[in-house]
Amino acid sequence: MAILKIAQMGHPVLRAVCEPVDPSVILTEAFQGFLDDMLETMDEYDGAGLAAPQVHVPWRVVCLTLDDDEGPEFMINPRIEVLTDETESMYEGCLSVEGLRGRVHRPNHIRVLFLDRMGEVKGYELNGFPAIVTQHECDHLDGVLFVDRVDTKTLAFLPEYRRYGPLDDLGEESDDEDYEDADFDGIDDELGDMPLDETETEALDETDITAGLEGTDEFIVYKSEVEDESTGVVR
Repeated sequence: MAILKIAQMGHPVLRAVCEPVDPSVILTEAFQGFLDDMLETMDEYDGAGLAAPQVHVPWRVVCLTLDDDEGPEFMINPRIEVLTDETESMYEGCLSVEGLRGRVHRPNHIRVLFLDRMGEVKGYELNGFPAIVTQHECDHLDGVLFVDRVDTKTLAFLPEYRRYGPLDDLGEESDDEDYEDADFDGIDDELGDMPLDETETEALDETDITAGLEGTDEFIVYKSEVEDESTGVVR
């Protein structure tokens, strides 16, 4: 395994639309080795999320932690469907935009379909912080950084952010008290830990899913059986 260099804002790779991964290469030694390198790099920088273009590789791959009990996992060729018009906001940062924080508003309920590191199809339905983190990481795959979505009046350098906390409403100090770094690719979790309830998902035809992930903008709809009325993670 190796620790990879993090690309910083201004490098063209961070503005590229990344290429989908051919499912046939996922189980190869070379690709699995790259995933291991991503994981080691994420650990080295104390992050909980990392996208392939951040380590100079323009592939549609992200590594992130949605649940501490589950640990890091990979999303290959992820496709996101927004399920609500409601948004939540938090202060975000990025390993590739070193030293900056700012408030970003994102939809708080999404569905994401992807291939895991073994090439198996998975689908999650996410609320709140996990939904926001997933969108932040997947934005990298389309050449989008958090500064493209930020409320520019809230931008702060990290030393000032740590000293004064979040500043909103034209520089007036906000009521936010918890502004320590969460190190989720630099995202600060102001929403606290959100438990992810697992549900069962209906069997999917892998051939149909992987075909749909190649060269189409249509999100593949899948059904899930939810055991209770609360929406958690669909696996």
